[in-house]
Amino acid sequence: MEPVLRLRVRSAGAQRGMLEFGPFRWSCALGRSGIRALKREGDGASPRGSFAVLVAYYRADKFSRLRTGVQLSRIFRYAGWCDAPSDRNYNRPVGLPYCASAERMWRDDDLYDVVLVLDYNIRPRVRGAGSAIFLHIARNSYTPTEGCVAISKRDMRMLLTRLRPGTHLVIP
Repeated sequence: MEPVLRLRVRSAGAQRGMLEFGPFRWSCALGRSGIRALKREGDGASPRGSFAVLVAYYRADKFSRLRTGVQLSRIFRYAGWCDAPSDRNYNRPVGLPYCASAERMWRDDDLYDVVLVLDYNIRPRVRGAGSAIFLHIARNSYTPTEGCVAISKRDMRMLLTRLRPGTHLVIP
């Protein structure tokens, strides 16, 4: 049986919720527009569905000696994620500077110190259906994200040690 991270919210428009993983419960931030089944690029919504955790990106200068059961990749200063729907690399990692719009992965605000890439709009990829949907570090006040799910740095450390291949995040 695959391990499942389950998100609990009071309503589809909620901007906060609880992330459950076995006996663990962690507060989390959601997209500023709540949860939507029909997500679009830039709408600020977290997508509804079940998404495999594909890979964990991390900043080695902020997180050392990480232990996790999923693939780990370092984030470098030039790392980006293409968010331009018309680009051939839409919703894929790219090097910066990039010829089209791309989100910077090496951030000053610590939100991407650890990023779990979710299998949302990756395989198959639909242009304009949304990009860069991650489980990442939350702001201290759990303010809404641009469509991701975010937990505290402490909770992320705990979660990483429990992840295994096949782990899914279920957003109702």
